[in-house]
Amino acid sequence: MDALLIALLGCLFGEIGDKGQLLVLALAHRYQRDGAIIAGVAVAAIANAALSAAAGAWIGPMLGHDARLLFMALSLLFLGVGLLWPVKMPDTLDDWRIGPFLTTALGVFILGFGDGPQFLILGIATRTADPALAAIGGAIGVIAASVPVILMRDRFLSVLPVRAIRLVGGGIAILAGAGMAMSAIGRL
Repeated sequence: MDALLIALLGCLFGEIGDKGQLLVLALAHRYQRDGAIIAGVAVAAIANAALSAAAGAWIGPMLGHDARLLFMALSLLFLGVGLLWPVKMPDTLDDWRIGPFLTTALGVFILGFGDGPQFLILGIATRTADPALAAIGGAIGVIAASVPVILMRDRFLSVLPVRAIRLVGGGIAILAGAGMAMSAIGRL
């Protein structure tokens, strides 16, 4: 159950004000088809989370206890630094002519590669014996961060203290990651 909760909260914080949310906002404005865009986000989030969890389940047994803990620490540190890093507007895929669902699904899926939330799911799946729960929690977190932006558009990001959330979330992730890294290194 820890895997589910950590992945959900980490991915939720990791997506607030990030490139994925900005892309989804641009696509929501462009297409005005909320259901198709939500479905595209769900497909992309589930696919990315499943891919990350499967990789973590494959890597995990190859590593010792301390190495798995250090891997998890690195994923939290990566997420934290990503939250503190300035976000640039992604390509809004204006030249893609494959409709709102496929544009959203493929765009969000591709944009998620190597992003902090995907790496967090990988770290949790590597560290714990619950890769499925890590995938479920991560997918729910990404979807929960994206759906309000689709439904409320600019109002959501204007009401939400995005910078404060990213600073606090980044600080928490860095502190937790540093603590785990010190614990893993201390046992070596």
